[in-house]
Amino acid sequence: PQQRVLLETAWHVVEDAGESPVDLHGTVAVFAATAPSTYLRTFPPPASADSLEVQLGNDSDFAAARVSYKLGLDGPSIGVSTACSSGLTAIHLACQSLLTGDADTALALAASVRFPADRGLIRVPGSILSADGHCRPFAVDADGTVEADGSAGVMLRRLDDALANGDRVYAVILGSAIGNDGNARVGFTAPGVEGQRRVVQAALQYAETEAAEVGYVDTHGTGT
Repeated sequence: PQQRVLLETAWHVVEDAGESPVDLHGTVAVFAATAPSTYLRTFPPPASADSLEVQLGNDSDFAAARVSYKLGLDGPSIGVSTACSSGLTAIHLACQSLLTGDADTALALAASVRFPADRGLIRVPGSILSADGHCRPFAVDADGTVEADGSAGVMLRRLDDALANGDRVYAVILGSAIGNDGNARVGFTAPGVEGQRRVVQAALQYAETEAAEVGYVDTHGTGT
């Protein structure tokens, strides 16, 4: 299901940009992220879950390549897996592929589809899931995150190319950065303050933007 949703998202993203999904020109890269396949874990009968066809249709390693294959895209096709940050990591890598010239156009995509859809919340003590099913980012009583289904994607080009092509431009990415906390965090599943500070500072530096110039912040807060 996740690969199908990812394909639908890619199609809509390209159409929304004013392009034809079956007639994209130049080198087009795909950076795609999908959640671990819970559908594969419950695939009946269990014996068929080991077949190559089932693996190709469910494993995250093949999600980006599936989009490239179906849309006939011959640029870099890379699966991204950094847990909760996978979608944003895909965008960062897509930006880098444009800056280095590896691609003329880049699709950054992400999808998460839980199976079965009505399985509810199963919390294990010490896990990252909230005890009462509520996600409270930045709140003093935050006690965990909550899983959900969804998909998202963007089509990216160098600004000069997008303007010359007459693309529908929603926003301009002035800079992006990526990092890791190492072991300087409260726990393995919790982010570190210093690491987040460094990566935000790096993004502002690349964007040649002062923090005081930022008027709106859209964040990812896990509640952990």
